Amino acid sequence: MELTHGLLIIVTAVPLALVMANRLRMDLAALIMAAALAILQLLGFGVLGPPGTPQDAIRAISGLSQPVIITLIALFILTRGLEKSGITRWVAERILRLAGKDEARLIALFAANTALLSLFVNNLAAGALLLPSAMEVSRRTGIRPSKLLIPVSYGSMLGGTATYFTTANILVSDLLRSADPPQAALRIYDFTPTGLLIVLAGILFFYLLGSRLLPDRDPAPEQVIARRTGSELEDLYQLSERLWQARVLPASPLAGRLLSQSEIGRQWGITVAAIRRPRGDFLLPRPLQEIHPDDTLLLVGRAEKISQMDGLGLEIQPAQANGHLSQQGITFGEVLLAPHSSVERKTLKEIDFRRRFGLTVVALKRLNRSYRTDVGDLPLQLGDSLLVIGPNAALRTLRRSTDWIVIEPHPGDQPVDFRLAGITAAVMFAAIAASVAGVPIYLSMLVGAILILLWRVISMEEAYQLIEWPAVFLIAGMYPVSLAMVQTGLAAIIGKAVLSVVTVFGPLGLAAGAYLLTAFLTQIMGGQVAALITGPVVIAAAIHMGVNPQAIAVATATGCSASFLTPMAHPVNILVIAPANYHFSDFFRTGWLLTLLSFVMLLLGLLIFWKLA
Repeated sequence: MELTHGLLIIVTAVPLALVMANRLRMDLAALIMAAALAILQLLGFGVLGPPGTPQDAIRAISGLSQPVIITLIALFILTRGLEKSGITRWVAERILRLAGKDEARLIALFAANTALLSLFVNNLAAGALLLPSAMEVSRRTGIRPSKLLIPVSYGSMLGGTATYFTTANILVSDLLRSADPPQAALRIYDFTPTGLLIVLAGILFFYLLGSRLLPDRDPAPEQVIARRTGSELEDLYQLSERLWQARVLPASPLAGRLLSQSEIGRQWGITVAAIRRPRGDFLLPRPLQEIHPDDTLLLVGRAEKISQMDGLGLEIQPAQANGHLSQQGITFGEVLLAPHSSVERKTLKEIDFRRRFGLTVVALKRLNRSYRTDVGDLPLQLGDSLLVIGPNAALRTLRRSTDWIVIEPHPGDQPVDFRLAGITAAVMFAAIAASVAGVPIYLSMLVGAILILLWRVISMEEAYQLIEWPAVFLIAGMYPVSLAMVQTGLAAIIGKAVLSVVTVFGPLGLAAGAYLLTAFLTQIMGGQVAALITGPVVIAAAIHMGVNPQAIAVATATGCSASFLTPMAHPVNILVIAPANYHFSDFFRTGWLLTLLSFVMLLLGLLIFWKLA
C-alpha cells in the first residue's frame, strides 16, 4: 500500500473513531478531515488532485458547491412552509388516527409512508416531507423523536430500492449502456420486484424490533419544544373563565362605528379579543376596524363588567366552555417584562401598547393570579407576563425591543391555513413534478424555495434561522473524503480485492459481492459516488463470467440504497441527527441488522425474479 493510501486511511479513520467514541461532533470531524486533506495536497501528496498540484487543495471546500447542499437548504425552507401552513399537522393527525399512540405501529407507519413517498420523489425530499410530521407526533404522544426519525430516514432508502427514480439506480442503468460491449439498460419496473421484498421486510423489521433497537434519547436542549400551544396558554391564563361572545344587533349603537370609537376598553375595562363576521373566520381586532351588524365580538372581562354593557345592543353569552380560540385560528403569544425594562411601573395605556406594537393584551399574570379585566390600567412589574393576540409579524417586531421578552407559542393546535397550504402544496407538487420530468432536483427545489419566499409564506429572517447548518457542514466536509478515495485509487483497490474473493462463488456470489462492496463504500462516500466506482467493475465482471449484467446492476444499485450504517452515508441521515439528538452508534445499532436483512431479501429476489443461481 502506498504512503498516500495510508495517510488517507489515517485522516479518515481517526476522526471517525473519535466520533464513534462520542469524543467529537460529526460535523466538526468532517471539517477536520477536509482541512487535513487540503494540507496533504499542499504538501505534495496527490489526495485531491495529481501530486505536486497545491492549487488542487481548494477542492477540499468544493463540497459546499455540491447540488445536495442547495437541495438541502431549499428543503429546509419548503418543509417550514408545510409546517407553518398546517399541512404537516394534518398529516400527523391522520397518522395518529391510524396508529393511535402505539409506538410500534407509529414506527412502522412512518417507515412505510416515507418508503411509499420515495417511490415517486427523491429520497431526500421524501424524508424532509415526513420529518416535521414525525416531530409533531412526538410532541403529541410523548414518544421521543429518536424513536421515529431513523424509521423516516431508512424508510426513504428502503423505498429507493424499489423505484427507478433514485439517482444511483439511474446511474447504474446508464452504466450498462456504456459497458463493453454495451448492454440493455434497466427498465423502470426492473427494480420493483426485489425492491418490494426489501421494503416489506424492512417495515416488518421496524414493527417487530424498532421499539427495542431504536435509541430512546432526550432531544438536544436546543431541540426541546418547551413552548406551550396557544390552547395551553389560554388555560394557563384561565381565559375561558372570562370569555364572552357578543352578537351586534342591527339596532346597536355600535353598528357602523370604528372599534376605537366603541370605548369598550376605556369605559368598562373589557378587551375585544377578536371579531367574527357572519359565516366567516375570526379576525384580529384593529382600532380602525368597523363594527358591522351581526358581527360577533369576543370579549374578555368579569361578569359584573359585562352586565354593565346591556345598553349597547349586544346579545351576550358565555363562550363555549371547552372551546379554544387558538384552535379557531387566533394567534397568541406570551410577552414578559425584560430586566431593566423602561416600561416598568407604567400601564399599557400609558405606553399605548396596542397602537405601537399591533398586539392586543387579553390577560396579565402576576405571581399565581391572572388578571383579565382592566388589564390596561395595571402598572407593570418585573415578573409580569402578558397573553397577547396578534400576527406573528408583530410578535417578531416586538422581539427587537429590549423592553420585552417574547415567547411564540408552538403552532401544534392551529388549524390549517388553507391559503398558505394551497400555495405551499402547489409549489412543492410542482417542484417534485419538475424533478420527475427531468429538471435537476437542486434546481426545482431551489425555485420552489424562492417562490415560497416571494409569496411570503415565510420570511427571509425565518429562512436563515431554520437552516440546520451542522447538516450542511457535515455533507460539505465528507465530500472531499469521497473525492480522495477516488483520486488515490483506494476505492478501486478495495473493489478489486472484494471481487477476487466473491467471483469464485458464481453468479450469486458476484451479486452478493456487488451489494456488499457498494454498501460498504456508500457509508463513506454516498450511493451516487459508490455506484460510479463499483458499477463499471462488477458489470464488466458479469459480462466476463457470462452472468446477467442487469441482475448484477440491480444488486449494485440496491447496495447504494443500503445507507444504514453511518450518519454520513446519506443526506437524510444527516437531516435527522439534530432533531433526534442521535449519536454515531445509533445508526449502526439498527443499521447492521437492516443491511443484513436487505442483503438476504435481495438474494431471495435475485433467485426468484432473475433466476440467478
